[in-house]
Amino acid sequence: MAHPKEAAMLQIVHHSSQGALKFGPLLIVHGLFGSARNWGVVARKLAMGREVYAVDMRNHGASPRFATQSYADMAGDLAEVIRSLGGPMDVLGHSMGGKAAMVLALTQEELVRRLVVADIAPVAYDHDQSRHIQAMRGLDLSDLASRSQADLRLQATIPDPALRAFFLQSLDLRASPPAWRLNLNVLEAEMPKIVGWPETQGQFTGPVLFLTGSESRYVLPEHRNKIRSLFPAARFAKLTGAGHWLHADRPRAFEATVMAFLGGEAAGHA
Repeated sequence: MAHPKEAAMLQIVHHSSQGALKFGPLLIVHGLFGSARNWGVVARKLAMGREVYAVDMRNHGASPRFATQSYADMAGDLAEVIRSLGGPMDVLGHSMGGKAAMVLALTQEELVRRLVVADIAPVAYDHDQSRHIQAMRGLDLSDLASRSQADLRLQATIPDPALRAFFLQSLDLRASPPAWRLNLNVLEAEMPKIVGWPETQGQFTGPVLFLTGSESRYVLPEHRNKIRSLFPAARFAKLTGAGHWLHADRPRAFEATVMAFLGGEAAGHA
């Protein structure tokens, strides 16, 4: 059973191993606007023969609020978590979390056994997520009685129902008044760093899987030279029919691919 656990600075959700321990522990690092809770089902499926830990990144979920969201800071947070749990660990990072995990591996290689980077490349992107922050900030939170009511109100600014559902997972309806479990002001101010890449030097020579969605444009063929220069042992896999949120679009295929790389067998897959 998953239960919250404090370690270092970040909030952690621990998923105990299903069955006897056969493999080393796994740390899951969510993307922008996400949380450890978003990964609950996938994390439990991955906890076959291993301990799995999912974190709330700084300025997300139940983790502390800070004035910065740089990748050096986020990688430092992850390093503290791994050391507190006895490291090293396998690390799985998605999107922003994938970039933070890459910086961690490049700067503190001794803490990372194997790395899974989900649908992101070590490059700067020109898209800006600030419009989503403005939509969340503009949501009328007064007299909200349910998530479905919040969804109706958010339709005007976020037409995609899947995106609305994802964002609304970070809305705390138990708070009075309801509040976002996100530090929107800092995330907006630090957006250039989040969509950017810090040009971290060095190499991580351990095993790395770059797992992408076939419908996503985040990891392109022209990124491979950059990837291989930083991660010479990089391998590449693609999930058919999945977009950027590939773990939500194709969860069972995602789990099976990650398990095949890390060792082990995903629940429900022979």
